[in-house]
Amino acid sequence: MNEHSTKPMSERVKVSSGSPYEPIIGFSRAVRVGNIVAVGGTTAGSGGKMVGVGDPAAQTRAILEIIGKALRDAGARLEDVIRTRIYLVDIAHWQVVGRVHGEVFGDIRPAASILEVSRFINPDWLVEIEADAVIQSAGG
Repeated sequence: MNEHSTKPMSERVKVSSGSPYEPIIGFSRAVRVGNIVAVGGTTAGSGGKMVGVGDPAAQTRAILEIIGKALRDAGARLEDVIRTRIYLVDIAHWQVVGRVHGEVFGDIRPAASILEVSRFINPDWLVEIEADAVIQSAGG
């Protein structure tokens, strides 16, 4: 449901993915204010069920599906993404993760960063991705 369509543009729209961490930490999968959508750190376990244990490519595909759904729920599209941040626990995975990112964003080409971090909350998570989008008006 596009609940944002009946709300004033400055109202905050919060999107949940069902992550068990959302109520504990106090965050939303995505937040839209006006034409800006920020998608928080997303892992292959963000929907509550782990996907792709030991497989950074499978985790990246699952993450980008979750991000795509969060964007749609906020009234945006993958094509609206202007920036992604990719966090890896092993920087050696950058090429395989980058290739999957390129499958989704190859034509969109948002600004992007790839960073190595020491660990995530769940030791099975190998990848975490954030995305920022700007929804273009119908007139472009």
